[in-house]
Amino acid sequence: MKILHVGATGLVGQQVLPRLLEAPGVSQVIAPTRRLLEFQHPRLLNPVVDFDVLPEEEAWWAVDAVICTLGTTLADAGSQAAFRRVDHDYPLHVAQLARARGARTYVLNSAMGASARSSIFYNRVKGELEDALAALGYPSLVLVRPGLIDGERTQSRPGEARMLAVSRWMRPMLPRKWRPSRVGHIADALVGAALAPLPGISVVEADRLA
Repeated sequence: MKILHVGATGLVGQQVLPRLLEAPGVSQVIAPTRRLLEFQHPRLLNPVVDFDVLPEEEAWWAVDAVICTLGTTLADAGSQAAFRRVDHDYPLHVAQLARARGARTYVLNSAMGASARSSIFYNRVKGELEDALAALGYPSLVLVRPGLIDGERTQSRPGEARMLAVSRWMRPMLPRKWRPSRVGHIADALVGAALAPLPGISVVEADRLA
């Protein structure tokens, strides 16, 4: 299989990429990033791109599956418009380009509570993306919806760190769906869905990622 992975430098993406490169059924991983990754691998193609102006004619869009872990936060994006561009427009454009070249599977790292009808902006954008992806006709579309992600970030997010510390302490007392989603479990779900795609639209909820 050839797999396109967008978002390889993020918290979840850094767990997904090595899993793909180690998978015996994967012949090539295409991981477009804004800057070159710090390592090389014989099965890794790492084109440097501008996600605002993607190179639509490149041959590497012809893949079997796409895994998308692109995402930011409202605080990091700086505005709702900038957040929507990263968390909605970029993943959708990638999906359109890959589908046009024959991709049959798209696996998205979404979010718990994603719904186009949500009153919460973050969840509404995620839900609108899910709906837009469903309209593209992928034979297999998998929506992975983690809750608070339990992983070690290099970027400082004090508020998230406090929430995670409390959630870790309370983990045994929380229902599974409210427990932090372990980053390794998220990566396993994303990679597994790409390597063994199920027909139709599938949802992996947070209780399976705790």
